[in-house]
Amino acid sequence: MPTTRPRHFVTETDDLADALDAAASRWPGLSRPQLLVRLALEGHQAAQRAHDERRRRRLAAVRQHSGILTGAYGPDYLQQLREEWPA
Repeated sequence: MPTTRPRHFVTETDDLADALDAAASRWPGLSRPQLLVRLALEGHQAAQRAHDERRRRRLAAVRQHSGILTGAYGPDYLQQLREEWPA
């Protein structure tokens, strides 16, 4: 089919063949190229979910520990520290 979109050529290795065979069980009736597209899109969605989950955990950790050192240093701590530096 004519298209102006880029085309990608992939060699079906043994690992890819196994993945496509498993995908064929999940999505019967699709051709191997259609299964490859499905697997690519599913992989992208899984990677995005993993990225979002890592971000959520990092933000939760920041929120949990935010302000934990509040009051750990006295009000004049920086001024006292600077006075110790040589001029």
